[in-house]
Amino acid sequence: MIESTNSTRRGFLKAGGLAGVAIGFPTIIPASVLGADAPSKKINILQIGCGRIGRDMDMPGILRQDAARLVAVCDLDSLRVADAKTMVEDHYKKNNISLTAATYGDYREALQHPDIDAVSISTPDHWHAEPVIAAALLGKDIYVQKPLTMTIKEGRAVSDVVRKQNRMFQIGSQQRSGAQFRIACEMVRSGRIGKLHTVRIGLPSDPSGGSTQEIPVPPNFNYEMWLGSTPLAPYTADRTHAQGPDLKSRYGSRPGWLRIEDYCLGMITGWGSHHVDIAHWGMNTEHTGPISIEGNAEFPKTGLWNVHGPYHIEMKYANDVTVIIDHKFPNGIRFEGSDGWIFVTRGAERITASDPIPKGGASKSLQASKPEILTTPLGAGDVRLHESPKGDHHLDWITSIQTRKPAVTSAEVAHRSTSACMIGWISMKLGRKLTWDPQKEEFIGDDTANSMRSRAQRVPYGIDNMKK
Repeated sequence: MIESTNSTRRGFLKAGGLAGVAIGFPTIIPASVLGADAPSKKINILQIGCGRIGRDMDMPGILRQDAARLVAVCDLDSLRVADAKTMVEDHYKKNNISLTAATYGDYREALQHPDIDAVSISTPDHWHAEPVIAAALLGKDIYVQKPLTMTIKEGRAVSDVVRKQNRMFQIGSQQRSGAQFRIACEMVRSGRIGKLHTVRIGLPSDPSGGSTQEIPVPPNFNYEMWLGSTPLAPYTADRTHAQGPDLKSRYGSRPGWLRIEDYCLGMITGWGSHHVDIAHWGMNTEHTGPISIEGNAEFPKTGLWNVHGPYHIEMKYANDVTVIIDHKFPNGIRFEGSDGWIFVTRGAERITASDPIPKGGASKSLQASKPEILTTPLGAGDVRLHESPKGDHHLDWITSIQTRKPAVTSAEVAHRSTSACMIGWISMKLGRKLTWDPQKEEFIGDDTANSMRSRAQRVPYGIDNMKK
């Protein structure tokens, strides 16, 4: 459907050694093949990563879009590929659409098919940057789960490539499409609480533990590629994702990789990238970052899981706003100004069954120190922010692809919210105050901190080893 840069695609495939490989692709035959339902008018989407988030959130989010067709699925676990194929085909069958979903075990092979218009990437955090860049270079529009990347260097590369290739992009910060978060940010930016001075962010924390007992790699799982650019490590039941005889045992719990720093930095980026994104939206600092950071945290000393436990971070921005992140705060974002406050959260909403709920149970999703802060309608001079159609984050992305107008998030906005979380993580790891230059994206006078903006990458994986 969408034209891509053929010269870029050919160069990438030739360099990657994939040119000339024949791939079968599904025939898409809707019940009606005329008018708006014609197959040529649908957006063909490839799903990369068919685990818990892909299955519970991103695949359903795409499947409900009439303008799109989920035509191919890809995962390094062949059981998950088979589950995803069945899920897709059953959905379309119920809607009187005949579709045979293509299946892949390597996203690089799947991406080369010219009929793929866009990709949805729901892989572990350490596998975000490479497929995003590969898709952008091949002219595909992109939806990717948060956090954007594992390192600041990767984030800058992703943002630059997506912008240069003019791809329509959406990060999985679905709070942006929630009405309460948009309203909160509109009210803050319209001055309803006076001069903003403090933002308090409450996030969950992860437990320690995890078995270090090495076991054989399941025959259905390409574990070596799953490790990607990270160091080789023994396979254990708690390192990657669950294996089991049924769907519940394979997808029902949070996977162990979320608690290992080689693959995820912990809740500071896991939930932090959600809430810092909203903080940036309300502060009007979406294209910059803090200027100073001071953090501390407890890190496990035993077991497999080594992401941070309890933590406290304070970040100062150039606009004189202080952002404080602490595991003891209620899960959400509290904007505090000279004339009042606004608190916004998901309330009792959970995106997946294993998401944490607020301490004390359900809470109101939008509150203020005075009712009129929220009830007084916006005036002609007030700030109005991007409103996702029907409050649907995936529909917002699909609409962006159709109109070629930006979605509610961009790669640069995603990079800035994620990098702010990473800066906090670096400060927690070092246990000292750091000074940050958001223009140059480097720490001032601290070589050790600067060295933590990137990581060594195991060949042949990682963005440094990609053939472009």
